[in-house]
Amino acid sequence: MHLSRFPRLHLAHLPTALEPMERLSRELGVELWIKRDDCTGMSTGGNKTRKLEFLMAEALEQGADMVMTQGATQTNHGRQTAAFAARLGLKCHLLLEDRTGYNNPNYNQNGNVLLDHLHGATTEKFPAGHDMPGEMERAAERKRAEGHKVYVIPGGGSNPTGALGYVNCAMELVGQANDRNLKIDRVVHATGSSGTQAGLVTGMCAMNAQIPVLGIGTRAPREKQEQMVYDLACRTAEKLGCPGVVKREDVVANTDYVGEGYGLPTKAGIEAIRMFAELEGILLDPVYSAKGASGLIDLTRKGAFKGERVVFVHTGGSVALFGYDFAFDHANRWVNL
Repeated sequence: MHLSRFPRLHLAHLPTALEPMERLSRELGVELWIKRDDCTGMSTGGNKTRKLEFLMAEALEQGADMVMTQGATQTNHGRQTAAFAARLGLKCHLLLEDRTGYNNPNYNQNGNVLLDHLHGATTEKFPAGHDMPGEMERAAERKRAEGHKVYVIPGGGSNPTGALGYVNCAMELVGQANDRNLKIDRVVHATGSSGTQAGLVTGMCAMNAQIPVLGIGTRAPREKQEQMVYDLACRTAEKLGCPGVVKREDVVANTDYVGEGYGLPTKAGIEAIRMFAELEGILLDPVYSAKGASGLIDLTRKGAFKGERVVFVHTGGSVALFGYDFAFDHANRWVNL
């Protein structure tokens, strides 16, 4: 795969480290490694940086002077989009949907929201249940009427252009494994808007790496999540010029760890945050990476990965911890959620 055929900026801190998690491995009895995509740069990093290298290059190529995207109040994607826009001298407008109903001031003003505004982004807030893609198109038309040339990015940066970032990650990961003579049996990560998993699956299939990818869902039921990923993987493969390389059985998601809903912390997720912080010095976020890690931990305890070497792709988002401080405000800070 020759990704240089596509416009791309080179602002991410790549390659990200591939590290063993020795203490967590001893605790759980399985060999666990971590791909540190929480360290990609651009306003504390995260998985969206890889996607935005391709998306923002396309925006510049099209002559945009403003980028626009949407997500939940504590959207990591919005924060990283705002950082890219600041670096490139573009305007940034974010549409934030309240998907939790939280009135906590830190949730609504701290964490990612604070950084959105520090990077100079303007924001609009919407109650839950809105047609956010439709709202974004209407907002884009208003901005165009004001004279802006707007480039619209879907939520999570999840379209074939954005997914190229995780095709590249798959290539990078396999290259690191090859260089170290490290056989990887499985990749596990949190999956939401589908771009990360679609890119990883497409990249792995196109290389015939024979490394299965398991997405731990953070919002949608399994059938819907897998279909979203598969559809985007197929479109990404077409963009790469290898249509049909991804089969339906290549897309696997486990959605048993969503809890009560998107953006709502779970007891298992809080336990995962504690374990990663105390055993490995690594920070997770309650919305995505903690739910992905809670699935990794629980499935490991149940013997799902017995005898395997598993790589957890850390998608970042620890900034959101500062918007979820209330989830830890208990006498026993880890078990009373």
